[in-house]
Amino acid sequence: MNELERWHAQVIEEIIDPERPIFDPHHHLWRADMPYEIGDLWADTQTGHNIVGTVFIECGAEYRTEGPRHLRPVGETEFVRAQAEQSQKGTKPGKPPILGMVCHADLTLGAQVDEVLQAHAAAAGGLLRGIRHSTAFYPDPPAVDRYAGRIEKLMMRDDFREGFARLAPLNLTFDAWLLHSQITELTDLARAFPETTIVFDHFGGPLGIGPYAGKQVELFPQWKADVKELAQCPNVVAKLGGLAMEINGWGWNGRDLPANSDEIVAVHRGYYLHAIDCFGPDRCMFESNFPVDKLSVSYAVIWNAFKKMTIDFNEGEKDTMFRGTATRVYRP
Repeated sequence: MNELERWHAQVIEEIIDPERPIFDPHHHLWRADMPYEIGDLWADTQTGHNIVGTVFIECGAEYRTEGPRHLRPVGETEFVRAQAEQSQKGTKPGKPPILGMVCHADLTLGAQVDEVLQAHAAAAGGLLRGIRHSTAFYPDPPAVDRYAGRIEKLMMRDDFREGFARLAPLNLTFDAWLLHSQITELTDLARAFPETTIVFDHFGGPLGIGPYAGKQVELFPQWKADVKELAQCPNVVAKLGGLAMEINGWGWNGRDLPANSDEIVAVHRGYYLHAIDCFGPDRCMFESNFPVDKLSVSYAVIWNAFKKMTIDFNEGEKDTMFRGTATRVYRP
């Protein structure tokens, strides 16, 4: 048991509704710095919830170190395919298979991105479901490498949109990772490409660090308005999760005692219920965002929190948000 696991072991909860099938559409895997591979994912999924399948989302892991730069992300796809094949051979209750992946391609390549998309498809062995090209822009990068060095107004650029246009003909989705100040740009993109399914990751990344520290209440009304407008685009679906990251500023990761599900619900519930109200259950899917959110909350606790947030929804709506939407979008 490592230090993080010992920290989480301080808060053990009884699993709510343990038989409910859950398809987790957003997790990562990597070998560098605190490795998180299929065995580590299974250690989390075996904690009591009924996880029946997952989707890997790109995270810059295991890129090729040589060859054409634009094809280097295919190394991640090769790595994940091997992990997925391992997962499918060892599948049993608590050990779900990886049934899809969303890979990275530089969409500013324009039409030339076709070569990258074809390479991903070949390397993925039938598991390629979409592309994510992070558009998160923050002029004063926080101490989280993942969010540094982005390009301002990337979604508005002609070269990005030329590459983006190549996704729908290949039946590929686009996972959108951005920050809260960019939600209106995503709305513009969604309206320009109504035939492309766009997955709105992590509530649009509401920031709570740097100049935004302690301003969540102040920023919430504008976030609500921007999300409501985005939800008018029928081609956009929302991933509900990823709100416990360090950049969100809630401070869960710095506590002596980890958060329990009641605490998560009390602080985050407004974001979840507003998104569900705007998009409707049929365009919402819960996600773990592990192991990134694991720095703040355990797998068992976060899914308990999701189940508590949806206590007032009917059985069909719950099944849609915990399983149905994700399987419709990612086609396992």
